[in-house]
This record gives sequence, C-alpha cells and structure tokens, in this order.
Amino acid sequence: MIHKTAIIGKATEIDASVVIGPYSIIDDNVKIDANTVVENHVTIKKNTIIGKNNHIFQYASVGEQPQDLKFKGEDSTLIIGDNNVFREYCTINRGTAKGINKTVIGSQNLFMSYTHVAHDCIIKDNCIFSNAASLAGHVEIGHNVSLGGFTLVHQFCNIGEYAFTGLGTVISRDVTPYTLVAGNHARAYKINTAGLKRKGFDNDVILALEKTFKIFIKSKNTREESLKCFKDLGYDYKEVNKFVEFIEKSARGVTR
Repeated sequence: MIHKTAIIGKATEIDASVVIGPYSIIDDNVKIDANTVVENHVTIKKNTIIGKNNHIFQYASVGEQPQDLKFKGEDSTLIIGDNNVFREYCTINRGTAKGINKTVIGSQNLFMSYTHVAHDCIIKDNCIFSNAASLAGHVEIGHNVSLGGFTLVHQFCNIGEYAFTGLGTVISRDVTPYTLVAGNHARAYKINTAGLKRKGFDNDVILALEKTFKIFIKSKNTREESLKCFKDLGYDYKEVNKFVEFIEKSARGVTR
C-alpha cells in the first residue's frame, strides 16, 4: 500500500506488498522487495536496492549522495539485504567511483536512531548499531558486531566479527574479531567472552581466543615472536585462525 501523499519516481520496482507511509519520497531507479515497510517522511534516493522485510522508520535518509568532496555526481549504488531495521534519522549514503562504487548492508541488522553509514562501507549480517554510532567512508564491519552508542569509526577501518565497542568509543585502527574495545582513542581490553558465551561459543574456543589475544595484543613481543609463541600452542580452531589472519592482513594496524 502506497499512501496517496507519497511521491514515487520513475523506473521504480516496488513489490505490491510494500507499505509506504505519508509524505515519503522514493526517487528514480529504486527497487524495494516484498513486505518492506517505509514509514512517513522517509527519503530513499536513486539507485537504491532494498530487500525483503525491512522496516525504515520516519525521517530516515537512505541512499543519499556521499559527503565526499571527490564525489562528482557519478552513478553509484546502495544495496540493502533483508530483515533490517533503520530507526529514526538514520543516514545511509551510497558509494563513490573512487571507492567500490557502492555501499552494501547485509541482513538482520539493527540501526538505532541517528546512526550514520558513509559511502563505500560494507556491513555484514546480524550487527547492532546503537544510537548515533557512525562510520566514515570505506569501513568494513564483520558479522555480529555491536557498536555502542556514539561510537565513531575512522575511514578505511576494518572491524572483525563479534567485536563489541563501549559507549563513546573512537576507533582509528582495525579491531580484531571477538574483541571488546572502548575509549577515546580505543583500547582493546579483552575477548568479548560474555557475548561469545551468549552466542553459544564452545568454552575451549573462548579460552584459546583469550590466550591468543594476550599473545598478539597485550604482550610486548614483536609480531614474529608472537607468531612463534602462538604456533607452539598448536591450536587448530577456525575462530583462532581468523583472529591471527586478521592481524596479518591488517593494513592500518590493530587496536591494542
């Protein structure tokens, strides 16, 4: 159902089950899939693709052009998966030609009020962005990440899966998977043990992650010394291997 006061642009594809509330504006070349709800006074800009069962609350701005001086009006895209919730005053920007030319949001994510996702970001599934958490451009967020309220993430940072940030955290380096960070500037305090237990992680895996965290993040060893200590432990858990591979691939360096 599309309210009579809503404005719908050209070349849109809107499933018959979609609900669009009063005074919302849907720009040209927008696609919205089944059972998505767009509340009143929402703006969805051009070249945005939205999946199924999403709920976009009033005054959200979805797919607006990037806040990037290099952007010159080129075509770029915002792609949103299924079952996401975007609360009031969320702002989600599409990509840039000098980035990956798209912003990509997965499925089952919650974006609370006043959250911001800048251009060329990639967000995986099952993430929670608490109120006013904000990403600069080119940020990557793994699965099951929780960002505390007013968390700020610097451009080009990578936050690993199951990471957790405290209130008001300022992140300028990559955050290793499974890690709890907090502060301005952020510090890595420990493995997010409580969160991992709630998600059903095996105790042996958690203990191995805690030991690996101490070796790579909290020790004063060189990376080579840390790798040797780690190999001597003989761990063979996929989660631990992800943690170490993340550090090895980090371009910005990791939060410690």
